[in-house]
Amino acid sequence: MIDNFALLVSHGLMLLAIWALLKRPDLDYEPGPLDRDMRGRLRSAKPEEEDRPGA
Repeated sequence: MIDNFALLVSHGLMLLAIWALLKRPDLDYEPGPLDRDMRGRLRSAKPEEEDRPGA
């Protein structure tokens, strides 16, 4: 017989992982061909976070 606690834990962890993946800010952002900097690297969706000192 399958233990109900094992089913609850495994499905709960899967739901937690899906929820964490759906909260990612880069999920709704698809870089275009003009989103590259002078060195050819992709620019981030939030450049102001990179410019903070001590980050």
